Amino acid sequence: MSITAATGASPLAEQLIKKLLTKQAVIGVVGLGYVGLPLAVEKAKAGFKVIGFDVQQSKVDMVNQGINYIGDVVDDDLRQIVKDKKLQATADYSFIDQVDAVTICVPTPLDIYQQPDTSYVQYSAKEIARYLHPGMLVVLESTTYPGTTEELVKPILEQSGLICGVDFFLAYSPERVDPGNKHYNTKNTPKVVGGITSACTQIATTMYRTVLDGEVFEVSSPAVAEMEKIYENTFRNINIALANEMAILCNRMGINVWEVIDAAKSKPYGFMAFYPGPGLGGHCIPIDPFYLTWKAREYNYHTRLIECAGEINNSMPEFVVERITHILNDEGKPLNGSKVFLLGMAYKKDIDDYRESPVITIIEELTKKGAAAKYNDPFVPSCKNHLKGTYYESSPLTVQALEEADIVVVTTDHSCFDYDLIGRTGKVIFDTRNAMKNRKVNGKYYRL
Repeated sequence: MSITAATGASPLAEQLIKKLLTKQAVIGVVGLGYVGLPLAVEKAKAGFKVIGFDVQQSKVDMVNQGINYIGDVVDDDLRQIVKDKKLQATADYSFIDQVDAVTICVPTPLDIYQQPDTSYVQYSAKEIARYLHPGMLVVLESTTYPGTTEELVKPILEQSGLICGVDFFLAYSPERVDPGNKHYNTKNTPKVVGGITSACTQIATTMYRTVLDGEVFEVSSPAVAEMEKIYENTFRNINIALANEMAILCNRMGINVWEVIDAAKSKPYGFMAFYPGPGLGGHCIPIDPFYLTWKAREYNYHTRLIECAGEINNSMPEFVVERITHILNDEGKPLNGSKVFLLGMAYKKDIDDYRESPVITIIEELTKKGAAAKYNDPFVPSCKNHLKGTYYESSPLTVQALEEADIVVVTTDHSCFDYDLIGRTGKVIFDTRNAMKNRKVNGKYYRL
């Protein structure tokens, strides 16, 4: 029985499915960042010819030279697939006319009004529409609000004169990237796929199943897949907010919040451990819930719990600065003029990503209040607050730097930090990550 007879797919759908199953399809990936480059590499490793698109010529040049700039990509893998001509990159979108399927993996930030900025998605869709051809699959992976694929991307693509579900195929499959995760990566993380039509879903599912090891879970529409992604990260956002609020309350009550969480997670059911910290960072958890709160207003609904969680998490850098001030005060020193050494700029351990990092807010607030604040991060040699234009460089982590600091603050729990040295040398240590649990500390030690 043919694929057409078995699925009711059109001849165009059948042809594309066969191309995918036999690895004859050429696949495009738009956006070669934290999501796009690992995906392009996995598709090329699976045997497909892949064309990567990016507006940043520097990224294009690095890929074409086999030079890796993403932590979750293995250097040798990239070098080999480029050498084998399985992956090439370009800033010229006219090469879209050579691909059979294309995945959009571009940023979807918030603007200054905390509203979704879909300009990168719109630009990508418009460029694809210029070269869209019959029998082509388009998949959006960028995290966004429910309705984006059907209400924004589909109309743009149909300006080509082609009809979605008939002449071309469109689906949404949210990215699930956890930078630095040693167990789950692009290759083995389950995927969720929702197409405009059943044929769209099946074609997109076929593409992912030929590339990835993880399960591919089909849902009834792009909107379900879009909402699912936001629900994932909102779940984490809210539970981290609860942990942060517990940390604030426990501090006032003189209770060790880390011990409380350790005790609570001994329960084998009904509890999942989340931990407090200096604030949320990264492109997903601090941002995604705001897509939903924005969209909810269209339906005259106020997402009270989500917004409250956002307020708590956003207040954590201020709480950290407040704690630093109180700790120094206990030592008989004012914040103004004190030397504060922050350990870690990345938003989570063992990665180089400092997008939305709360540490930038902390260092700027400390500087504003007159402190001599600096940071060390072996993964982030320099960083910039693009909204304010402020620029910082990592300072060496030396015995002298630790001895001279009035307070050392652990803001990111990188595995490579010499915590024994820090414990021996720091006069006053404030640990916002519980990174020095069970380690010997010679000076004063405080935890979040």
